[in-house]
Amino acid sequence: MRRTLLILPALALSATAAFAQPNSENRCGWYENPTPGNHWLTDRDRQWLIGAQGGYQARGIDRIGDSSASRQWIATHPNGSYGYGCACAQVRTDRRNSQITRIFSWRQVPLAQCRGDRRLREPRG
Repeated sequence: MRRTLLILPALALSATAAFAQPNSENRCGWYENPTPGNHWLTDRDRQWLIGAQGGYQARGIDRIGDSSASRQWIATHPNGSYGYGCACAQVRTDRRNSQITRIFSWRQVPLAQCRGDRRLREPRG
């Protein structure tokens, strides 16, 4: 039994290290998708471009999925598809150009998380 207890923590550390992406960071903030193809995330540091209609698109942008299906989505257009919510993501960034260059994982989180952060300003609808 004692040998098993010593091995399990080592396995847990190995599993965690295996999923960590080199040069990636966790970013949480307001995710906005106001119109087709336009996406950005505004966190405590700045606004990060994720995609621009007809132009730049971060690798892994498909990981975002359909945020509008959630109750945690504020629709800004009558059809409900476009608007904003709160999200956390593991990403790689280009600070010089304020772009997210790659999305490794994405999850929508409760609006209360962003609303509770005094350093974040809620987008206007």
